[in-house]
Amino acid sequence: MRDEVTRAAARRATLVAVPVALLAGVLVFWLLSHAGRPAPVSTATPGPAATGPVEMAAPPLADRAATLCRALVLRLPDALGRHARRPVTAGAAQNAAYGDPPITLACAAGPAPSVAPDAQLLNVSGVCWGTEQLADRSVWTTVDREVPITVTVPQAYEGPSQQVIDFTDPIIATVPRTASPPTGCG
Repeated sequence: MRDEVTRAAARRATLVAVPVALLAGVLVFWLLSHAGRPAPVSTATPGPAATGPVEMAAPPLADRAATLCRALVLRLPDALGRHARRPVTAGAAQNAAYGDPPITLACAAGPAPSVAPDAQLLNVSGVCWGTEQLADRSVWTTVDREVPITVTVPQAYEGPSQQVIDFTDPIIATVPRTASPPTGCG
């Protein structure tokens, strides 16, 4: 009886081991036969990344706002991750743009936003933002700073808060917090 059990187990092991060994052999053969070949070259050529100026408005600023915006723009990074900074058509001392499609930052481009008592506010690394989700972009506006700063992130980018976070240190360093930030800003 014991020999029959041993033989049955040996047959099952053989039925599993032989196909696995054959598959491994074929895989090794394929890998070795393709090891010396160069990678296929794509015939598609990617278009150049946009580097031209980004269309932006530049409303006139009061002296204090102009001073704060100039200081902010000077401290902004040269790139957001792999998205290089691009020139803007107007207001280089108050606007910035990155990547293609462009992620834009506008300093003091409009009046301070009104914040409803039940508004959803997001504190991202010490800066309080109100957000608006539109069909093709998300718009982030500071609600706790002396001058409002608006960042627009096209839907082409995942995780808009990841794009906004790179602006927080320059904002904190240059644009003072308001004396009474909205409830929910922490």
